[in-house]
Amino acid sequence: MVLDKQGYDELVMYLTQHLALFEKPGVVKANAPKVLELIEDVIAEHVIRLCEQHTGLTTEQRSLIVREVDGIVYDLQEVLSSVTEQRVTEEQREFIEEFAGLVKNLFDNAIN
Repeated sequence: MVLDKQGYDELVMYLTQHLALFEKPGVVKANAPKVLELIEDVIAEHVIRLCEQHTGLTTEQRSLIVREVDGIVYDLQEVLSSVTEQRVTEEQREFIEEFAGLVKNLFDNAIN
């Protein structure tokens, strides 16, 4: 659906261009989640929103979306493996939320 499209390749490039955010220290708020926890939570929220907005999706389409999102999270986990257990900084949080929105946009475009 999206993993084999140019848009996903561009999204990966966008991630690589912003890896420095995960290599430098920053402000960590009290009780901040770990990087991987935030990635999983924010992307899950966007997938739920996607499915709520596209009520005509079949069970097979929803399953495909979940499988591809799992692949995206796995890719993120691989790229960010050295920092997934660290507490997320405010800059990282902003990037992760933006990235998740871009992932949702990829699926929105594929569905439309």
